[in-house]
Amino acid sequence: MAASNKTSGPQVIDISKLNLEQLTSLKNQLDQELQFFNESLQQLKIAQLKFNESGDCVETITPESKGKVVLVPLTSCMYVPGSIADAEKLLIDVGTGYYVEQDVTGAKDYFTRKVKFVTEQMEKIQKIASEKSRLREVVMDMMEMKLDQQLAVIQQQQGVAKA
Repeated sequence: MAASNKTSGPQVIDISKLNLEQLTSLKNQLDQELQFFNESLQQLKIAQLKFNESGDCVETITPESKGKVVLVPLTSCMYVPGSIADAEKLLIDVGTGYYVEQDVTGAKDYFTRKVKFVTEQMEKIQKIASEKSRLREVVMDMMEMKLDQQLAVIQQQQGVAKA
């Protein structure tokens, strides 16, 4: 039977015991994680804006909209003219090629929920990113301290060698 490691949370490492090379590696890892979180935040911000725009568009649809000519997106950059056949029922793109028919109230509710969900995810990522950023600063401070110690040792050795 193999022994199993049971760890319930993140590993705690005393960074003062790490050498300069290990600290550099940790800093690089934190830099990569921060870059990933920032890219994720940008993508979520784009999604949030799209859901907000879609919700705003749904707000403009009224029963009087029936028969009006609109531009229908075929792709992200190609539109074709069309007309609103039924202003009471809308087709909502829920992702991966699936569409759901909803009334205007249901569509508004859907986009409101999506904006709320994306905003909550952004807040979670921002919290994690700020923690990682603080940790990165601590690691950089420790690296600076280790470099200063190494320079002091070298200067001391050079002073002894001259005497």
